[in-house]
Amino acid sequence: MFQLGKSIVSEEILENDFVCNLNACKGGCCVEGEAGAPLEEDELSIMQEIYPKVKPYLREQGVQAVEEQGVYIKGKDGEWETPLVNGSECAYVTFDDKGTALCGIEQAYMQGAIDWKKPLSCHLYPVRIKQYAEFSAVNYHKWYICDDACSLGKELGVPVYKFVKDALIRKFGEAWYEELESVARELKESR
Repeated sequence: MFQLGKSIVSEEILENDFVCNLNACKGGCCVEGEAGAPLEEDELSIMQEIYPKVKPYLREQGVQAVEEQGVYIKGKDGEWETPLVNGSECAYVTFDDKGTALCGIEQAYMQGAIDWKKPLSCHLYPVRIKQYAEFSAVNYHKWYICDDACSLGKELGVPVYKFVKDALIRKFGEAWYEELESVARELKESR
């Protein structure tokens, strides 16, 4: 672990490789698990605002889940998250003709319907950020469904922090990311 500004960062994001491999996992992170995608407090109003524009991109089951549960819900852990369809996949998930899970929010973004890509937690994955009163903990989340992403990342030589570069910049800013790259270089040179 090392400190960058007001964040404590796990060296695992520098030491592990990762590149999403949707052909292998079929977007399993959006359909497995027991909770929706974590949402930050400032994302709640965005979710409310974009929902009418995202709704046409969603499956009937997703729309039904959102309309019954709400655009976002408070999870079992007391944190905000996206609602689920039948306690399984994220309500904002769609599927392509090969059965691969895709994000309806991101599809609306790519089509120009909205100007917000998707929740930060989804954009950051496999990095998870836990906010504490005095600092943010930046950690690598290991999940068996991402084994193929780890293999592809290793094959391509892409560390986790580079895979999620845009998301880390979105969260912490350019200067923070440049400092992270500097730490990564120093760590690599010291080995």
